[in-house]
Amino acid sequence: MDFTSHRMSYEKDKLDEDNLPDTAYELLQQWIDTAVEQDVNEPYAMSLATCGEDGMPSVRIVLMRNLTAHSLLFYTNYLSAKAQDMAVNPKAEAMFFWHKLERQVRIRGAIKKLPAQQSDDYYHKRPHDSQLAAWVSEPQSGVVASREQMEQKFADLKAQYPQGSIVPRPEFWGGYELMIEAVEFWQGRANRMHDRILYTYGKQNDTWHIQRLLP
Repeated sequence: MDFTSHRMSYEKDKLDEDNLPDTAYELLQQWIDTAVEQDVNEPYAMSLATCGEDGMPSVRIVLMRNLTAHSLLFYTNYLSAKAQDMAVNPKAEAMFFWHKLERQVRIRGAIKKLPAQQSDDYYHKRPHDSQLAAWVSEPQSGVVASREQMEQKFADLKAQYPQGSIVPRPEFWGGYELMIEAVEFWQGRANRMHDRILYTYGKQNDTWHIQRLLP
């Protein structure tokens, strides 16, 4: 498969320093709002890159569930491969890509677990069957003999916790907070002369430093 002759020209928008907000949070919120308004499919879906003690990067799609002025939140299995990576190397990078808008955002920073109560609150907002499914993935990424074995465990859980009952949150499932240290905004431009704006957070003076990067 040879794609060397495939080309697209990105010409939908631009990033101009004269119109940039003072904080990365403001611009990220604006871009996410635009993605929602433009009916981008799951605009809160992001690639999450981690690296464990073996030095091998790993990346997968997860769903951002909340955005604050200095962090983004997501939930997963604490026994998963990504969680094992973050246990030994509590740093990560997230990336949003909205092809429809010709935009990309990279966010990097330190990782920490959310308090148990916060994980409980979100877990019980999930659909009943999604709560049950969290129990099936123990441990997430672990080897299973067959699809039928998974389905049987799910059926057993449905019998144990019928619709309307309270499903306890597994201790091996909960939330993480990515503390934002740097955010790079990428806007596609014609002739590969893309706009790249980097926001870097200065924690000591609570300010954002803004730079333009070469494409």
